[in-house]
Amino acid sequence: MFLIENVNLSSGKLLLRELAESDWSDVHQYASQDIVSEYQTWGPNTEEESKNYVLKGMEDSSRRPRTRFVLAIIYEEVMVGAVELNIRDISNKVGEISYIISPNYWGNGIATEAGNLLINFGFEEIKLHRIFATCDPRNVGSSRVLEKLGLKKEGVIREHPLAKDGWRDSLLYSILEQEWAKCMEDSSIE
Repeated sequence: MFLIENVNLSSGKLLLRELAESDWSDVHQYASQDIVSEYQTWGPNTEEESKNYVLKGMEDSSRRPRTRFVLAIIYEEVMVGAVELNIRDISNKVGEISYIISPNYWGNGIATEAGNLLINFGFEEIKLHRIFATCDPRNVGSSRVLEKLGLKKEGVIREHPLAKDGWRDSLLYSILEQEWAKCMEDSSIE
């Protein structure tokens, strides 16, 4: 089930591909910015932290069973961010998605398109039953992306996680495989 290697997903304007060691400088370009890590438990990254992120993502791609997929987002031949799918519960077929985009590319629909590719991969290739995501309640942009992806807000996880400025709440969103199938069916009708 999780023996998938060398993931490459593409749409009309994006390519999601496995990380390469040389990606660290592109990761660092956005991950070192305060605005990017404002709602995260990490960052802003040092060069060493950006390098370690890429190396850990590459290392995790060779683990079997593979439970972490970290993919570079390529837009107009430039790495503009990354997406992740983490298998959180193998027996119950549950995965978690996350994304980060360079602020130079915010507002172009990249997070939504990358999220669509990743969710489709999770349901169709990995055969997940449920995919969830969390975000800081102050991160209105991320909440909008999750809603555009068809995830439903389930509620609030209180004081989760311990962030840079103390405990914070997280909004919890999810989508089930049958809901995703319905979204895909509805979008093919248009």
